[in-house]
Amino acid sequence: MSQVLFTGVNVLDCTGAAPFPGEVLVEGNRIAAVATNGNPLPRDNVEIIEVAGATLMPGLIESHAHLSIDNAADLLQIGMIPPEETTLIAVRNARLYLDCGITSCISAAAAKPRVDVVLRNAIDKGEFPGPRLLAASPWLTVTGGLGDMRTLHNPHVTSMAITLDGPENFRRTTRELIREGVDIIKLVISGDTFVPHAPSDSTVMSEAEVAAAAEVVRAHGKRMSAHARSAGSVKLAVRHGIKVIYHANYADEEALDLLEANKDWVFVSPNIGFTATAAYEGQKWFTEQQVQEFGFRDELAGAARGLKELKKRGIRILGGGDYGFFVTPHGQNARDLQHLIRYCDFSPMESILTMTKHGGAAMDLSDELGQIREGYLADLLLVNGDPLSDPAVLVNPANLLFIMKNGIFHKRH
Repeated sequence: MSQVLFTGVNVLDCTGAAPFPGEVLVEGNRIAAVATNGNPLPRDNVEIIEVAGATLMPGLIESHAHLSIDNAADLLQIGMIPPEETTLIAVRNARLYLDCGITSCISAAAAKPRVDVVLRNAIDKGEFPGPRLLAASPWLTVTGGLGDMRTLHNPHVTSMAITLDGPENFRRTTRELIREGVDIIKLVISGDTFVPHAPSDSTVMSEAEVAAAAEVVRAHGKRMSAHARSAGSVKLAVRHGIKVIYHANYADEEALDLLEANKDWVFVSPNIGFTATAAYEGQKWFTEQQVQEFGFRDELAGAARGLKELKKRGIRILGGGDYGFFVTPHGQNARDLQHLIRYCDFSPMESILTMTKHGGAAMDLSDELGQIREGYLADLLLVNGDPLSDPAVLVNPANLLFIMKNGIFHKRH
C-alpha cells in the first residue's frame, strides 16, 4: 500500500481548531496519522512531500453543483443542448472542478435525467477525473414554476426541469428517476427572481406534491434537496425531511425556528454568489436599472440578514453554489468564501468550514470527509498561501500545488 508523508506544512485540519505546523501521513486512500512538529511520523518506504510555508487542508466540497450546464445565459439554452453534448459538458466540468480543488460535489440538478448518474459512475470507475459526486435528478417543478418555459402557443420547449402537477405525477416520476439511479431528487418548491408570475417569496408547489415525492424517497432510502427561497417553501422542506435547502433567503421567524429545531440533520446552502456578483459587479451583464428592477441588492441584504441569524442559531451553512451560469462561471466557486465574509460577517474559518467540515456532514460522511483526521478519506489540497489570511488564494488553481482525491494525486507541483 502506497504511503505519502506531507511534512513541514501548516495543517488546516478544518475541525475548527487553529492551524498548526505538522505532518500528515496518507496510506492508501486514508489519512493514517496526523502529528504536530516535534513528533515526527515514520519515514521508511514513504514518499516525502515538503513545501515550506504551504497549507495542507481538506479538498473543497461544492454543495450546489450543476456540472452538466455550460455557463448558460438562460434556461432555454440548457434545454436546447442534446443529451450527448450535455454529457461532454459534464465530463469537462468534472475535470475542471477537480483542477480547482473541489474534490466532492452534491449535485443540485442535472440538465438531463441520467447525466449525473452516468458521470458519477464513470468517475467512480476511474474512466474520467472528477469529484466524488452525489447524482441529482433534473429540477422537478410545477406548471408556472421556475424552469417551466412553456407557453400556450409553444408548449414543447424545455429547460433543465421536468414539469409535473399533482401528487401522483410527482410520485411516479420520483420512482422513475430513482430507478434510473439518482441519489437526490431535487424539488423547486418556491419561485425565483427571474419568474415574474412566481417571484422568490412565493411557494408554488403544494404540500401534497412535496409529500408524494418525499414518501417515495424515504421508501427507497434516497435523499432530497429543494430550491426554497420563500418562507413557506422552507417550512415544507423541513417538514418533509429535505436535508439540503437551497437559498432560504425569505425565511421568516417560524421557518427559522423550524430550521433550528432540526439543525442536527438539516443544512442550508444559501448560494449568494450570483446575487452578490450581480448586485455589485454585474455591469458586464446588467444595467443599473436592471439591478434595481431585479432587486439584487435588496435580495443580497435580506439573505445576509438571514444568514447571520442562521449562524447565530447554529444551523450549518454550506458554501458554494449555482456556478455554471453566465454571472457565476464554473471554477469560481471558492469566491463564495469571500462573499460570506464580506456580506454575512463570517470569519475566515467559519467560511472555510462551509466547504469542508459541513460539506462532509451534508454528504453523510461526517466521520470520513471534510477534515484532516486519522481515518478520514485522503482528499487533500496543498496550498501556496494561507487561506485563513486570504481565502482568495483558493480561487486561483495555480495556488493549488498538490491536489489529492481518495489518496491519488490529481495534480503534483
